[in-house]
Amino acid sequence: MTPEPTLRPAIAADVPALRDLAERAYGVYVERIGRRPAPMNDDYGEKLRIAEVFVADDGGGVVGLIVLIPAADHVLIENVAVDPARQGAGIGRALLNLAEAYAGERGIDELRLYTNVTMVENIRLYTRLGYRETGRETTAAFRRVNFSKRLN
Repeated sequence: MTPEPTLRPAIAADVPALRDLAERAYGVYVERIGRRPAPMNDDYGEKLRIAEVFVADDGGGVVGLIVLIPAADHVLIENVAVDPARQGAGIGRALLNLAEAYAGERGIDELRLYTNVTMVENIRLYTRLGYRETGRETTAAFRRVNFSKRLN
């Protein structure tokens, strides 16, 4: 039986595992999008300096990650990823619950996130978890669907 992951703040020693996880989790979307999704190109060492990064660690390694960027009126979930071999086991939901708790501890009542329009599985998941679509935008590189969730 696979152990239940522990959620903890990421540390510098996690950076290679964060890069590897992003490659595996987002690699399936390269063909669909026609380019590498942005999280595959992120500098995770820099993310540790400018954002709040948490991991799901099952004792054998990092199996999930979430990158949070707090603002005055919301917390942006910039990236949430789960090892493809562990998807469907509740790790993504646990990381999103961590984001809710993080915002609540800071008195912030809104989470925001975005996903690529071609990542239909993510769109369904976020809708099912109570996020509402707030708009769509096309940048030079990506077509994004923006979401927001109000917290009680």
